[in-house]
Amino acid sequence: MKSKRVKKNNKFFEDIKAGLQEVLDYKKGKLRLSSEFIEIPEPPSEYRPKEIKKIREEKNYSQSLFAKILNVSPRTIQSWESGMRKPSHASLRLLEIIDKGIYNPNIYKR
Repeated sequence: MKSKRVKKNNKFFEDIKAGLQEVLDYKKGKLRLSSEFIEIPEPPSEYRPKEIKKIREEKNYSQSLFAKILNVSPRTIQSWESGMRKPSHASLRLLEIIDKGIYNPNIYKR
């Protein structure tokens, strides 16, 4: 047990040492820092039951097919459309992506 702690402490010490070395290199002009901006989207809109059904019907998806696309059960789609349950935040984002046409799966019939 002690050897794991020693390894963790050594790793922590080495990380601190490397970070401090980067600070010194930056101060001496040997290192140029860069930053990256990431645009984080606003939270997805809430979809009312009628809006969820409208999205599904405009795409000509059955409840079963829509459920497969969203990776939920057909019963979940039914409960959203009836207003008994509300979609999770992840499901709202998927609904938004489908609603805006960002994801438009090709459905083939055999």
